[in-house]
Amino acid sequence: MLLEDYQAEGLLTVTLVNGQTSTPGVYAYRGDLVLKEGSLREGSTTDRKPPEKLFIHSALIIENDKIVFINGLLPTLDLLPVFIEKYKDDIAPDCIALVYVENIAKGMQVELEGVTYKLLPFKEGLVWNEILEELYIEKHELKNQSAEDKVAIAYAAAKSYKAKTPVVSYEEAEANTIVVVKDASVGAI
Repeated sequence: MLLEDYQAEGLLTVTLVNGQTSTPGVYAYRGDLVLKEGSLREGSTTDRKPPEKLFIHSALIIENDKIVFINGLLPTLDLLPVFIEKYKDDIAPDCIALVYVENIAKGMQVELEGVTYKLLPFKEGLVWNEILEELYIEKHELKNQSAEDKVAIAYAAAKSYKAKTPVVSYEEAEANTIVVVKDASVGAI
């Protein structure tokens, strides 16, 4: 099973949800997905340092051992090809991908390896709350649902999501990245 394999390989971290939905054979995951593992600790063949690159706050739906839905946050657009390279064998051709990217100012879509990635600008907040708002999912729709089924509800809503943004080449998307300036005043005082 795909999520079990990822877990065994150390590719899932900060896991919030990892289990079967109420639909047999359909699995949901929420947490961080490793894009680049940390280096091995000195003298070890198995113990790694923390991951270097992550697909933050990701949400996945796995069906027939293929990723059919992906949502989450990439700090920079250049991590999208890293994600695709690492996971392309597991991504379904009809995968629905709604990806927040910190260093883009406007929404756009890019097609890579046969999958159209709908890229959404991200300023601040919680990715999960942002996607629920983007997909017009009301809190009452999630009430009394399991954590896994909440991800499945997002996937169901994403199936009818129509992005009003242009499809551009990856090179054009890269040309439209911005420099992200973080406010240093955030945090405990």
